[in-house]
Amino acid sequence: VMLFLNVIKLAAQAPAFSIQVPYFGDTLEISTQNNVQADLQIPVDDHNIQLFYAALSQTDFQPIIDSLASYKSRYQLDDWLFYQLVRRTAQQLSPKGKNYDRYTLYKWFLLAKSGYNAQLAFINGRLLFYVQSDENIYDVPLFEQEGKQFVCLNIHDFGKIDFAKNQLIKVDINIPQAITPFSYRVRQIPNFKNTAYSEKELVFNYDDVEYRYQVKLNEQTSNMFNNYPTVDYEAYFNIPMSSATYSSLIPVLQKKLKGMKQAKGVDYLMNFTRHAFMYESDQENFGVEKRLSPEQTLMNDFSDCDDRVALFYYLVKEIYDLPMIVLVYPSHVALAIELRKPIGIPVVYNGRKFSFCEPTPQRLELPIGQLMPELKTVAFQVMYEYLPANR
Repeated sequence: VMLFLNVIKLAAQAPAFSIQVPYFGDTLEISTQNNVQADLQIPVDDHNIQLFYAALSQTDFQPIIDSLASYKSRYQLDDWLFYQLVRRTAQQLSPKGKNYDRYTLYKWFLLAKSGYNAQLAFINGRLLFYVQSDENIYDVPLFEQEGKQFVCLNIHDFGKIDFAKNQLIKVDINIPQAITPFSYRVRQIPNFKNTAYSEKELVFNYDDVEYRYQVKLNEQTSNMFNNYPTVDYEAYFNIPMSSATYSSLIPVLQKKLKGMKQAKGVDYLMNFTRHAFMYESDQENFGVEKRLSPEQTLMNDFSDCDDRVALFYYLVKEIYDLPMIVLVYPSHVALAIELRKPIGIPVVYNGRKFSFCEPTPQRLELPIGQLMPELKTVAFQVMYEYLPANR
């Protein structure tokens, strides 16, 4: 009889609802005692969203929020990568293909209940999902409310919307704990299982010698930045590599450059970045403006000047950790580096002398200190200055 009672007790404690959330090669399993489902009535308007929120708030949703928070803490996920986990969880709870608005509401609910200041709005019948951020974000719709900036997270699902002709109507729901601003900075890439990596050979010539590097890459890393918006150069240039990619390239380059004079080593890295990949503009490659992280540039066969400068900056920073400035022309981006001794006519900025470096292939093979003749009379802006912590 006692055994029978224990079986009944165990059955009663078994979770009634569970989902498996795939996350870049990993899987998060989440269980709750009750089904975490709420119906969304038609039409999808302010009133029915209020009813949906009230119904979902009555479900056993807290174990899901706790599981997301625990996973975020365990893998130290930055906000952007945490949002990718939220998206995948919402997909398991309410598939995007079955009901887009309901899927969007689950994303909003999970992010807001995780503490982020997320908001909903309608424009011309479309349900938009925003998050408050204090950072400079470009090429996506924004609105301001009470002095705070809100950034649209799902504009990629709609393409172009004429915000000038259509009024944005905000959904008025107050979630007391939803106060945390969202950051687009990515400071760490989660580690993947080594089985998920493939090797890519990068080949280039330097001083009439051919060099070959075998770099470990994972397509999942690129997927992390699907729909990632344009951010400041400081945030974009400092997106790190995953540990497997980093360890397959940086120590090998360090060993190669050991004993080489600083300027020669920087020139080697500049030529590696210039010639190990084919050039293609973002419009040709992707159809839209898209900035690649250093690891994405390694992964892609084609890249443009923004991408080359990001990779070159990252290599110089990791191997030499030198002061650098990003020079932005009307139609070009380049880098200038503070070497032990300036080469060519230096760019003087904040009392420092930086030598011009061109990591993008041009019609002329430019050594350090030289730029294309047509750029010599064109004004540029210094959009980012990197100074090592010890200088």
